[in-house]
Amino acid sequence: MSLSERYERAAEAIKSAKAMVVTAGAGMGVDSGLPDFRGDQGFWNAYPMYERLGINFVGAANPANFEGDPAFGWGFYGHRTNLYRATEPHRGFRMLQDWAAKFGQDSFVVTSNVDGQFQKSGYREDQILEVHGSIHHLQCLSPCGNDIWDHHEAIPVDLDTMRAQHVPECRNCSRPARPNILMFGDYSWLSDRTRGQEMRFDSFLSQHQHEPIVVVEMGAGTAIPTIRYMSERLGQRFIATVVRINPREAHISGGHISLPCGAIDGLEGIEGYLDGEKNN
Repeated sequence: MSLSERYERAAEAIKSAKAMVVTAGAGMGVDSGLPDFRGDQGFWNAYPMYERLGINFVGAANPANFEGDPAFGWGFYGHRTNLYRATEPHRGFRMLQDWAAKFGQDSFVVTSNVDGQFQKSGYREDQILEVHGSIHHLQCLSPCGNDIWDHHEAIPVDLDTMRAQHVPECRNCSRPARPNILMFGDYSWLSDRTRGQEMRFDSFLSQHQHEPIVVVEMGAGTAIPTIRYMSERLGQRFIATVVRINPREAHISGGHISLPCGAIDGLEGIEGYLDGEKNN
């Protein structure tokens, strides 16, 4: 099947759906200028200072850094916080919202990204599930309790040493705070906020369990396949068509649709058929 035929099939699935689930991995942010950390070398291309230190992504995104040296732990996450705050979501975020509105669809987002780009592009908090948490929320490192609060603090970072010049503190016990993100080998992540999001998503699925759903997946790779598995489970359990948009790992079985391209290219290709007009 040609790529144009796949775009047309995807457009038909979107137009005929009663609800839309947007599933997104790290590749969703590439068109906004964010790196996707594909492999150690991909991480070091974005953070050459960590290559000099002999630290890969797993080593940088680790709660042990906060225990041993909070300023170093916050070096990585402070830089990421500043980057995400400065990044503007690409137009694909708005395209998806416009489609849902145009076809009268209820919609929900499931993402492994911690960057808050869906909220920044206008999605409501109550229609997003962030399976790995959010960099824009904090918790106690210990933790001393179950509090999770909004992160508005400035975190300047020395890029030569990757050390933060300010370490946020727990608002209850004044010990160091950490991002409310599920890190590698995590032992202290508070999942209450994400669990509440999961409950809302389950309710959304229950409301639409007997209706056709379209799942639009973007930038979800196989290295950490949380989002891919979610899309495939939805495709199996519900009256659903999955549209997988991925430039390198687009394959999907079961009669679903694979588009071997980036998020913007895939969404624009689909949009050319949403009004019945080809985009040749």
